[in-house]
Amino acid sequence: MAEEKKANYANAKAVTAVKKDDTKPGFFKRVGKWFREMKSELKKVVWPTGKTLRNNVFVSIGMMLVSAVAIWVFDGVASMLVKGIFTFLG
Repeated sequence: MAEEKKANYANAKAVTAVKKDDTKPGFFKRVGKWFREMKSELKKVVWPTGKTLRNNVFVSIGMMLVSAVAIWVFDGVASMLVKGIFTFLG
């Protein structure tokens, strides 16, 4: 039985490798492929609901306001310190 398998294996034809085409596809084929891939990726995106979007907008605006106030306070304190140093030194 084992000899029959060896005989069948020895009689098998060699598989020839398929030559890979190294040429670059044309411009319009590449652009078309890019658009198809982009469309398929956009279908995977989970878009936010209106409520989530509104919440994120309010949080972003709130953080910008807090940052602006912090910078304004720091600038006022630094300005008073510099004026005080110039007044003290004369």
